Amino acid sequence: MGEDIQKHSVHTLVFRSLKRTHDMFLSEEGGLPPLDPKAVSSWRSSKAKDTYGPIVELVTKQQELARKTGLPTNYPGGPLALTTALTKSEQDGEATQSLALMPSGTPGHQLPQTSSNISAVGIPGYATGGPTNNTTQSLVSRKAPTMPKPQWHPPWKLCRVISGHIGWVRCVAVDPTNEWFCTGSADRVIKIWDLASGKLKLSLTGHVSTVRALQVSPRHPYLFSAGEDRQVKCWDLEYNKVIRHYHGHLSAVYSMALHPTIDVLVTCGRDSTARVWDMRTKANIHTLTGHTNTVASVVCQAAEPQIITSSHDSTIRLWDLAAGRSMATLTNHKKSVRAVAMHPNLYMFASASPDNIKQWKCPEGKFIQNLSGHNAILNCLAINADNVMVSGADNGSLHFWDFKTGYNFQRSQAPVQPGSMDSEAGVFAMTFDHSGSRLITAEADKTIKIYKEDDEANEETHPINWKPDLLKRRRY
Repeated sequence: MGEDIQKHSVHTLVFRSLKRTHDMFLSEEGGLPPLDPKAVSSWRSSKAKDTYGPIVELVTKQQELARKTGLPTNYPGGPLALTTALTKSEQDGEATQSLALMPSGTPGHQLPQTSSNISAVGIPGYATGGPTNNTTQSLVSRKAPTMPKPQWHPPWKLCRVISGHIGWVRCVAVDPTNEWFCTGSADRVIKIWDLASGKLKLSLTGHVSTVRALQVSPRHPYLFSAGEDRQVKCWDLEYNKVIRHYHGHLSAVYSMALHPTIDVLVTCGRDSTARVWDMRTKANIHTLTGHTNTVASVVCQAAEPQIITSSHDSTIRLWDLAAGRSMATLTNHKKSVRAVAMHPNLYMFASASPDNIKQWKCPEGKFIQNLSGHNAILNCLAINADNVMVSGADNGSLHFWDFKTGYNFQRSQAPVQPGSMDSEAGVFAMTFDHSGSRLITAEADKTIKIYKEDDEANEETHPINWKPDLLKRRRY
Protein backbone atom coordinates (compact mmCIF):
# COMPACT_ATOMS: atom_id res chain seq x y z
CA MET A 1 0.00 0.00 0.00
CA GLY A 2 2.28 2.69 -1.29
CA GLU A 3 -0.43 5.32 -1.85
CA ASP A 4 -1.43 7.68 0.90
CA ILE A 5 -5.14 7.65 1.66
CA GLN A 6 -6.53 11.14 1.09
CA LYS A 7 -8.02 12.46 4.29
CA HIS A 8 -11.30 14.33 4.17
CA SER A 9 -13.11 16.25 6.87
CA VAL A 10 -16.12 14.65 8.54
CA HIS A 11 -18.26 17.37 6.92
CA THR A 12 -17.16 16.30 3.39
CA LEU A 13 -17.62 12.60 4.13
CA VAL A 14 -21.13 13.14 5.53
CA PHE A 15 -22.15 15.13 2.48
CA ARG A 16 -20.72 12.50 0.11
CA SER A 17 -22.67 9.82 1.95
CA LEU A 18 -25.83 11.94 1.70
CA LYS A 19 -25.28 12.40 -2.04
CA ARG A 20 -24.82 8.64 -2.58
CA THR A 21 -28.01 7.92 -0.65
CA HIS A 22 -29.89 10.59 -2.57
CA ASP A 23 -28.71 9.20 -5.95
CA MET A 24 -29.65 5.67 -4.91
CA PHE A 25 -33.25 6.52 -4.03
CA LEU A 26 -33.82 9.31 -6.52
CA SER A 27 -35.56 7.11 -9.11
CA GLU A 28 -38.14 5.93 -6.54
CA GLU A 29 -38.74 9.35 -5.04
CA GLY A 30 -42.30 9.80 -6.34
CA GLY A 31 -43.52 6.22 -5.91
CA LEU A 32 -45.35 4.79 -2.93
CA PRO A 33 -44.55 1.31 -1.61
CA PRO A 34 -46.69 -1.45 -3.23
CA LEU A 35 -49.95 -2.37 -1.49
CA ASP A 36 -50.17 -5.75 0.25
CA PRO A 37 -52.94 -7.67 -1.60
CA LYS A 38 -53.89 -9.71 1.49
CA ALA A 39 -54.22 -6.63 3.69
CA VAL A 40 -56.23 -4.76 1.06
CA SER A 41 -58.46 -7.77 0.47
CA SER A 42 -59.29 -8.20 4.15
CA TRP A 43 -59.78 -4.43 4.51
CA ARG A 44 -62.30 -4.45 1.66
CA SER A 45 -64.02 -7.48 3.13
CA SER A 46 -64.45 -5.88 6.57
CA LYS A 47 -65.49 -2.58 5.00
CA ALA A 48 -68.13 -4.34 2.88
CA LYS A 49 -69.47 -6.25 5.89
CA ASP A 50 -69.61 -3.10 7.97
CA THR A 51 -71.32 -1.01 5.28
CA TYR A 52 -73.67 -3.49 3.65
CA GLY A 53 -74.02 -6.26 6.29
CA PRO A 54 -77.50 -5.23 7.58
CA ILE A 55 -78.82 -4.88 3.99
CA VAL A 56 -77.51 -8.33 3.05
CA GLU A 57 -79.17 -9.85 6.15
CA LEU A 58 -82.44 -8.12 5.29
CA VAL A 59 -82.37 -9.41 1.70
CA THR A 60 -81.59 -12.95 2.90
CA LYS A 61 -84.54 -12.82 5.32
CA GLN A 62 -86.83 -11.53 2.57
CA GLN A 63 -85.72 -14.35 0.25
CA GLU A 64 -86.30 -16.98 2.95
CA LEU A 65 -89.74 -15.50 3.66
CA ALA A 66 -90.54 -15.53 -0.07
CA ARG A 67 -89.49 -19.19 -0.28
CA LYS A 68 -91.71 -20.15 2.67
CA THR A 69 -94.73 -18.30 1.27
CA GLY A 70 -94.11 -19.66 -2.24
CA LEU A 71 -93.61 -16.26 -3.91
CA PRO A 72 -91.00 -16.02 -6.70
CA THR A 73 -87.74 -14.42 -5.53
CA ASN A 74 -87.18 -12.69 -8.87
CA TYR A 75 -90.62 -11.37 -9.76
CA PRO A 76 -90.72 -9.12 -12.86
CA GLY A 77 -90.78 -5.37 -12.31
CA GLY A 78 -89.61 -5.74 -8.72
CA PRO A 79 -87.08 -3.47 -7.02
CA LEU A 80 -83.36 -3.94 -7.28
CA ALA A 81 -82.27 -7.11 -5.52
CA LEU A 82 -79.02 -6.81 -3.70
CA THR A 83 -77.11 -10.04 -4.11
CA THR A 84 -74.06 -10.96 -2.17
CA ALA A 85 -71.35 -13.17 -3.46
CA LEU A 86 -68.96 -14.47 -0.88
CA THR A 87 -65.94 -16.06 -2.48
CA LYS A 88 -63.47 -17.96 -0.37
CA SER A 89 -60.06 -19.02 -1.53
CA GLU A 90 -58.55 -21.82 0.53
CA GLN A 91 -55.03 -21.37 -0.88
CA ASP A 92 -54.67 -17.71 0.17
CA GLY A 93 -56.92 -17.94 3.22
CA GLU A 94 -58.57 -14.68 2.22
CA ALA A 95 -62.29 -13.91 2.27
CA THR A 96 -63.65 -11.28 -0.07
CA GLN A 97 -67.22 -10.17 0.15
CA SER A 98 -68.24 -8.61 -3.13
CA LEU A 99 -71.51 -6.89 -3.64
CA ALA A 100 -73.43 -6.13 -6.79
CA LEU A 101 -76.59 -4.24 -7.51
CA MET A 102 -78.46 -6.55 -9.85
CA PRO A 103 -81.53 -5.31 -11.71
CA SER A 104 -84.20 -7.95 -11.18
CA GLY A 105 -86.14 -8.58 -14.33
CA THR A 106 -85.62 -10.95 -17.19
CA PRO A 107 -83.34 -13.83 -16.19
CA GLY A 108 -81.20 -13.29 -19.28
CA HIS A 109 -80.42 -9.72 -18.22
CA GLN A 110 -78.56 -10.67 -15.03
CA LEU A 111 -74.87 -9.86 -14.85
CA PRO A 112 -72.38 -12.63 -14.11
CA GLN A 113 -70.93 -12.19 -10.64
CA THR A 114 -67.30 -11.63 -11.45
CA SER A 115 -65.01 -9.61 -9.21
CA SER A 116 -64.56 -6.87 -11.82
CA ASN A 117 -68.24 -5.93 -12.17
CA ILE A 118 -69.27 -6.80 -8.62
CA SER A 119 -67.03 -4.06 -7.29
CA ALA A 120 -68.97 -1.58 -9.41
CA VAL A 121 -71.16 -1.02 -6.34
CA GLY A 122 -68.26 1.08 -5.19
CA ILE A 123 -66.65 0.64 -1.84
CA PRO A 124 -65.81 4.15 -0.66
CA GLY A 125 -62.24 5.10 -1.38
CA TYR A 126 -61.66 2.41 -4.00
CA ALA A 127 -61.65 2.55 -7.76
CA THR A 128 -63.07 -0.27 -9.86
CA GLY A 129 -60.90 -3.33 -10.23
CA GLY A 130 -58.84 -5.23 -7.70
CA PRO A 131 -56.12 -3.60 -5.65
CA THR A 132 -53.38 -5.04 -7.82
CA ASN A 133 -54.93 -3.69 -11.04
CA ASN A 134 -52.95 -1.11 -13.00
CA THR A 135 -56.24 0.74 -13.62
CA THR A 136 -56.29 1.86 -9.98
CA GLN A 137 -53.03 3.74 -10.40
CA SER A 138 -54.22 5.40 -13.60
CA LEU A 139 -57.54 6.48 -12.07
CA VAL A 140 -55.92 8.25 -9.14
CA SER A 141 -55.42 11.77 -10.43
CA ARG A 142 -52.06 13.20 -9.56
CA LYS A 143 -52.37 16.85 -8.72
CA ALA A 144 -49.75 19.02 -10.35
CA PRO A 145 -48.29 21.78 -8.20
CA THR A 146 -50.53 24.76 -8.90
CA MET A 147 -50.56 28.35 -7.75
CA PRO A 148 -53.88 29.48 -6.28
CA LYS A 149 -55.80 32.08 -8.28
CA PRO A 150 -55.57 35.50 -6.66
CA GLN A 151 -58.63 37.19 -5.20
CA TRP A 152 -59.84 40.08 -7.36
CA HIS A 153 -59.31 43.52 -5.84
CA PRO A 154 -60.54 46.78 -7.35
CA PRO A 155 -57.74 49.17 -8.36
CA TRP A 156 -56.99 52.06 -6.04
CA LYS A 157 -57.13 55.67 -7.17
CA LEU A 158 -55.92 58.95 -5.71
CA CYS A 159 -58.90 60.83 -4.24
CA ARG A 160 -57.33 63.62 -2.17
CA VAL A 161 -54.04 65.49 -1.81
CA ILE A 162 -53.55 67.43 1.44
CA SER A 163 -50.94 70.19 1.72
CA GLY A 164 -49.93 71.95 4.88
CA HIS A 165 -46.54 70.73 6.02
CA ILE A 166 -43.43 72.64 4.93
CA GLY A 167 -41.09 69.65 5.17
CA TRP A 168 -41.02 65.98 4.18
CA VAL A 169 -43.93 64.13 5.78
CA ARG A 170 -42.31 61.23 7.62
CA CYS A 171 -45.07 59.42 9.57
CA VAL A 172 -48.81 58.96 9.79
CA ALA A 173 -51.22 57.38 12.31
CA VAL A 174 -55.01 57.03 12.41
CA ASP A 175 -57.21 57.65 15.43
CA PRO A 176 -59.00 54.49 16.75
CA THR A 177 -62.41 56.14 16.18
CA ASN A 178 -61.47 56.64 12.49
CA GLU A 179 -62.47 60.31 12.66
CA TRP A 180 -59.04 61.92 12.29
CA PHE A 181 -55.42 61.10 11.53
CA CYS A 182 -52.12 62.74 12.44
CA THR A 183 -48.90 63.29 10.51
CA GLY A 184 -45.37 64.18 11.58
CA SER A 185 -42.92 66.04 9.40
CA ALA A 186 -39.41 67.39 8.94
CA ASP A 187 -40.88 70.81 9.82
CA ARG A 188 -41.00 69.51 13.45
CA VAL A 189 -44.80 69.91 13.63
CA ILE A 190 -47.42 67.23 14.28
CA LYS A 191 -50.63 68.03 12.43
CA ILE A 192 -54.04 66.50 13.10
CA TRP A 193 -56.43 66.27 10.13
CA ASP A 194 -60.10 65.41 9.75
CA LEU A 195 -60.25 62.12 7.83
CA ALA A 196 -63.56 62.80 6.07
CA SER A 197 -62.90 66.36 4.87
CA GLY A 198 -59.09 66.53 4.92
CA LYS A 199 -59.23 69.81 6.89
CA LEU A 200 -56.57 70.72 9.44
CA LYS A 201 -57.88 70.47 13.01
CA LEU A 202 -54.76 71.10 15.12
CA SER A 203 -50.99 71.60 15.03
CA LEU A 204 -48.79 70.41 17.90
CA THR A 205 -45.29 71.85 18.32
CA GLY A 206 -42.65 70.67 20.75
CA HIS A 207 -40.13 68.57 18.86
CA VAL A 208 -36.87 70.26 17.91
CA SER A 209 -36.11 67.97 14.98
CA THR A 210 -37.92 65.81 12.40
CA VAL A 211 -40.88 63.85 13.80
CA ARG A 212 -40.30 60.24 12.68
CA ALA A 213 -42.94 58.15 14.48
CA LEU A 214 -46.51 58.60 15.72
CA GLN A 215 -48.98 56.30 17.46
CA VAL A 216 -52.47 56.96 18.84
CA SER A 217 -53.42 54.86 21.86
CA PRO A 218 -56.67 52.87 21.52
CA ARG A 219 -56.93 52.58 25.32
CA HIS A 220 -56.16 56.14 26.48
CA PRO A 221 -56.64 59.67 25.09
CA TYR A 222 -52.90 59.76 24.32
CA LEU A 223 -50.81 60.45 21.25
CA PHE A 224 -47.19 59.29 21.26
CA SER A 225 -44.52 60.89 19.11
CA ALA A 226 -40.81 60.34 18.57
CA GLY A 227 -38.21 62.05 16.44
CA GLU A 228 -34.64 62.63 15.41
CA ASP A 229 -34.17 64.78 18.52
CA ARG A 230 -34.06 61.48 20.55
CA GLN A 231 -37.24 62.53 22.35
CA VAL A 232 -40.24 60.29 22.89
CA LYS A 233 -43.27 62.29 24.01
CA CYS A 234 -46.73 61.42 25.30
CA TRP A 235 -49.41 64.01 24.45
CA ASP A 236 -52.70 64.22 26.35
CA LEU A 237 -55.29 64.87 23.65
CA GLU A 238 -57.79 66.32 26.12
CA TYR A 239 -55.41 69.20 26.87
CA ASN A 240 -53.16 68.98 23.75
CA LYS A 241 -50.08 69.13 25.98
CA VAL A 242 -47.06 66.90 26.54
CA ILE A 243 -47.51 65.05 29.83
CA ARG A 244 -44.60 62.58 29.73
CA HIS A 245 -41.12 62.22 28.26
CA TYR A 246 -39.37 58.87 27.86
CA HIS A 247 -35.61 59.42 28.12
CA GLY A 248 -33.01 56.84 27.13
CA HIS A 249 -32.39 56.71 23.39
CA LEU A 250 -28.85 57.72 22.44
CA SER A 251 -29.71 58.74 18.90
CA ALA A 252 -32.62 59.44 16.54
CA VAL A 253 -35.81 57.43 17.12
CA TYR A 254 -37.20 56.02 13.85
CA SER A 255 -40.21 53.87 14.72
CA MET A 256 -42.67 53.17 17.49
CA ALA A 257 -45.38 50.65 18.35
CA LEU A 258 -47.97 50.36 21.10
CA HIS A 259 -48.79 47.00 22.62
CA PRO A 260 -52.48 46.20 21.94
CA THR A 261 -53.33 44.79 25.38
CA ILE A 262 -50.87 46.13 27.96
CA ASP A 263 -49.71 49.68 28.67
CA VAL A 264 -46.36 49.31 27.01
CA LEU A 265 -44.65 51.41 24.36
CA VAL A 266 -41.80 50.14 22.15
CA THR A 267 -39.46 52.52 20.31
CA CYS A 268 -36.44 51.85 18.14
CA GLY A 269 -33.86 53.88 16.28
CA ARG A 270 -30.35 54.65 15.21
CA ASP A 271 -28.70 53.45 18.41
CA SER A 272 -29.36 49.83 17.19
CA THR A 273 -31.72 49.11 20.07
CA ALA A 274 -35.42 48.83 20.69
CA ARG A 275 -36.61 50.06 24.06
CA VAL A 276 -39.70 48.93 25.95
CA TRP A 277 -41.26 51.63 28.12
CA ASP A 278 -43.91 51.49 30.83
CA MET A 279 -46.39 54.04 29.53
CA ARG A 280 -47.43 55.25 32.98
CA THR A 281 -44.21 55.26 35.02
CA LYS A 282 -41.90 56.16 32.06
CA ALA A 283 -39.55 53.33 33.15
CA ASN A 284 -37.31 51.72 30.53
CA ILE A 285 -38.40 48.10 31.20
CA HIS A 286 -36.17 46.43 28.61
CA THR A 287 -33.51 47.51 26.17
CA LEU A 288 -33.63 44.98 23.33
CA THR A 289 -30.08 44.71 22.03
CA GLY A 290 -28.80 42.44 19.29
CA HIS A 291 -29.14 44.36 16.04
CA THR A 292 -25.84 45.67 14.69
CA ASN A 293 -27.23 48.65 12.81
CA THR A 294 -30.15 51.11 12.83
CA VAL A 295 -33.44 49.49 13.85
CA ALA A 296 -35.82 50.88 11.23
CA SER A 297 -39.17 49.43 12.16
CA VAL A 298 -40.99 47.81 15.08
CA VAL A 299 -44.45 46.23 15.40
CA CYS A 300 -46.31 44.74 18.37
CA GLN A 301 -49.05 42.14 18.72
CA ALA A 302 -50.83 40.43 21.60
CA ALA A 303 -49.66 36.89 20.67
CA GLU A 304 -46.09 35.65 20.55
CA PRO A 305 -43.77 37.05 19.27
CA GLN A 306 -45.11 40.21 20.90
CA ILE A 307 -42.40 42.42 19.36
CA ILE A 308 -40.89 42.19 15.85
CA THR A 309 -38.11 44.52 14.72
CA SER A 310 -36.32 44.98 11.40
CA SER A 311 -32.99 46.62 10.86
CA HIS A 312 -30.47 48.02 8.39
CA ASP A 313 -28.29 45.04 9.34
CA SER A 314 -30.69 43.11 7.00
CA THR A 315 -32.13 40.96 9.79
CA ILE A 316 -35.52 40.69 11.46
CA ARG A 317 -35.72 39.75 15.13
CA LEU A 318 -38.61 38.26 17.08
CA TRP A 319 -38.52 39.18 20.77
CA ASP A 320 -39.78 37.62 23.96
CA LEU A 321 -41.33 40.60 25.77
CA ALA A 322 -41.39 38.98 29.21
CA ALA A 323 -37.71 38.00 29.18
CA GLY A 324 -36.52 40.94 27.06
CA ARG A 325 -34.48 38.73 24.77
CA SER A 326 -34.43 37.69 21.15
CA MET A 327 -36.37 34.50 20.33
CA ALA A 328 -35.34 34.23 16.67
CA THR A 329 -33.33 36.07 14.04
CA LEU A 330 -34.46 35.88 10.41
CA THR A 331 -31.52 36.39 8.07
CA ASN A 332 -33.17 35.75 4.68
CA HIS A 333 -33.00 39.36 3.48
CA LYS A 334 -29.80 40.53 1.82
CA LYS A 335 -30.35 44.26 2.24
CA SER A 336 -31.70 46.71 4.82
CA VAL A 337 -35.21 45.88 6.02
CA ARG A 338 -36.88 49.26 6.44
CA ALA A 339 -40.45 48.10 7.04
CA VAL A 340 -42.41 45.37 8.78
CA ALA A 341 -46.22 45.07 8.85
CA MET A 342 -48.56 42.68 10.65
CA HIS A 343 -51.57 41.20 8.88
CA PRO A 344 -54.71 42.36 10.78
CA ASN A 345 -56.38 38.91 10.73
CA LEU A 346 -53.88 36.23 9.72
CA TYR A 347 -51.14 35.21 12.13
CA MET A 348 -48.55 36.48 9.67
CA PHE A 349 -46.35 39.47 8.91
CA ALA A 350 -44.48 40.88 5.92
CA SER A 351 -41.12 42.61 5.64
CA ALA A 352 -39.88 44.93 2.90
CA SER A 353 -36.36 45.31 1.59
CA PRO A 354 -34.92 46.42 -1.77
CA ASP A 355 -34.26 42.76 -2.69
CA ASN A 356 -37.77 41.40 -1.98
CA ILE A 357 -40.88 41.61 0.10
CA LYS A 358 -41.08 38.47 2.22
CA GLN A 359 -44.00 36.94 4.07
CA TRP A 360 -43.57 35.08 7.35
CA LYS A 361 -45.74 32.98 9.60
CA CYS A 362 -45.82 33.52 13.35
CA PRO A 363 -44.86 32.48 15.97
CA GLU A 364 -41.56 30.98 14.80
CA GLY A 365 -41.03 33.23 11.76
CA LYS A 366 -41.45 30.53 9.13
CA PHE A 367 -40.74 31.86 5.63
CA ILE A 368 -43.82 31.66 3.37
CA GLN A 369 -43.07 33.38 0.06
CA ASN A 370 -41.25 36.15 -1.80
CA LEU A 371 -43.01 39.00 -3.55
CA SER A 372 -40.65 40.25 -6.23
CA GLY A 373 -41.00 43.10 -8.65
CA HIS A 374 -40.89 46.29 -6.60
CA ASN A 375 -37.31 47.13 -7.47
CA ALA A 376 -36.70 50.20 -5.36
CA ILE A 377 -35.78 51.20 -1.83
CA LEU A 378 -38.94 50.28 0.07
CA ASN A 379 -39.74 52.56 2.98
CA CYS A 380 -43.12 51.30 4.12
CA LEU A 381 -45.74 48.55 4.01
CA ALA A 382 -49.44 48.47 4.87
CA ILE A 383 -51.90 45.56 4.92
CA ASN A 384 -55.68 45.66 5.30
CA ALA A 385 -58.23 43.00 6.27
CA ASP A 386 -59.19 42.41 2.60
CA ASN A 387 -55.69 40.98 1.95
CA VAL A 388 -54.50 44.06 0.08
CA MET A 389 -50.86 44.83 0.79
CA VAL A 390 -49.25 48.05 -0.40
CA SER A 391 -45.53 48.79 -0.59
CA GLY A 392 -44.24 52.35 -0.95
CA ALA A 393 -40.81 53.28 -2.24
CA ASP A 394 -38.26 56.08 -2.20
CA ASN A 395 -38.94 56.82 -5.88
CA GLY A 396 -42.65 57.49 -5.22
CA SER A 397 -43.92 54.19 -6.64
CA LEU A 398 -46.72 52.22 -4.99
CA HIS A 399 -47.29 48.52 -5.63
CA PHE A 400 -50.54 46.83 -4.62
CA TRP A 401 -50.42 43.09 -3.91
CA ASP A 402 -52.85 40.29 -3.14
CA PHE A 403 -51.42 39.18 0.21
CA LYS A 404 -52.27 35.47 -0.03
CA THR A 405 -50.95 34.74 -3.53
CA GLY A 406 -48.38 37.51 -3.91
CA TYR A 407 -49.99 38.73 -7.14
CA ASN A 408 -49.11 42.34 -7.99
CA PHE A 409 -52.48 43.66 -9.22
CA GLN A 410 -51.60 47.37 -9.53
CA ARG A 411 -48.59 49.63 -9.87
CA SER A 412 -48.87 53.38 -9.57
CA GLN A 413 -46.64 56.41 -9.38
CA ALA A 414 -47.93 59.27 -7.27
CA PRO A 415 -47.88 62.62 -9.10
CA VAL A 416 -45.75 65.20 -7.29
CA GLN A 417 -47.30 68.39 -5.97
CA PRO A 418 -47.22 71.24 -8.53
CA GLY A 419 -44.08 73.27 -7.95
CA SER A 420 -42.10 70.27 -6.69
CA MET A 421 -39.39 68.53 -8.64
CA ASP A 422 -40.00 65.00 -9.88
CA SER A 423 -37.07 63.90 -7.77
CA GLU A 424 -39.16 64.79 -4.72
CA ALA A 425 -41.42 61.81 -5.36
CA GLY A 426 -41.01 59.47 -2.40
CA VAL A 427 -43.33 57.61 -0.04
CA PHE A 428 -42.04 57.60 3.53
CA ALA A 429 -44.96 56.15 5.47
CA MET A 430 -48.43 54.77 4.86
CA THR A 431 -51.34 53.30 6.74
CA PHE A 432 -54.86 52.11 6.07
CA ASP A 433 -57.67 53.68 8.06
CA HIS A 434 -59.53 51.33 10.42
CA SER A 435 -62.14 50.44 7.80
CA GLY A 436 -59.42 49.41 5.33
CA SER A 437 -61.09 51.50 2.60
CA ARG A 438 -58.70 54.48 2.63
CA LEU A 439 -54.95 54.42 2.22
CA ILE A 440 -53.08 57.44 3.61
CA THR A 441 -49.51 58.05 2.40
CA ALA A 442 -46.91 60.52 3.72
CA GLU A 443 -44.66 61.81 0.96
CA ALA A 444 -41.48 63.70 0.12
CA ASP A 445 -43.30 66.43 -1.83
CA LYS A 446 -44.62 67.67 1.58
CA THR A 447 -48.14 66.34 0.90
CA ILE A 448 -50.39 63.66 2.34
CA LYS A 449 -52.24 61.63 -0.28
CA ILE A 450 -55.40 59.61 0.31
CA TYR A 451 -56.28 56.70 -1.98
CA LYS A 452 -59.53 54.77 -2.20
CA GLU A 453 -60.83 51.81 -4.20
CA ASP A 454 -62.29 52.57 -7.61
CA ASP A 455 -66.06 52.01 -7.17
CA GLU A 456 -66.72 51.73 -10.92
CA ALA A 457 -64.18 48.96 -11.52
CA ASN A 458 -65.23 45.33 -11.82
CA GLU A 459 -63.67 42.07 -12.93
CA GLU A 460 -64.57 42.76 -16.58
CA THR A 461 -63.03 46.24 -16.74
CA HIS A 462 -59.93 45.27 -14.74
CA PRO A 463 -59.41 41.52 -15.19
CA ILE A 464 -56.77 39.59 -13.29
CA ASN A 465 -53.79 39.15 -15.61
CA TRP A 466 -52.94 35.81 -14.05
CA LYS A 467 -50.45 33.64 -15.88
CA PRO A 468 -49.55 30.82 -13.53
CA ASP A 469 -46.35 29.22 -14.72
CA LEU A 470 -44.68 26.33 -12.98
CA LEU A 471 -43.70 27.22 -9.46
CA LYS A 472 -40.40 29.00 -9.80
CA ARG A 473 -37.64 27.93 -7.51
CA ARG A 474 -36.51 31.37 -6.51
CA ARG A 475 -33.43 32.02 -4.49
CA TYR A 476 -34.21 33.84 -1.30
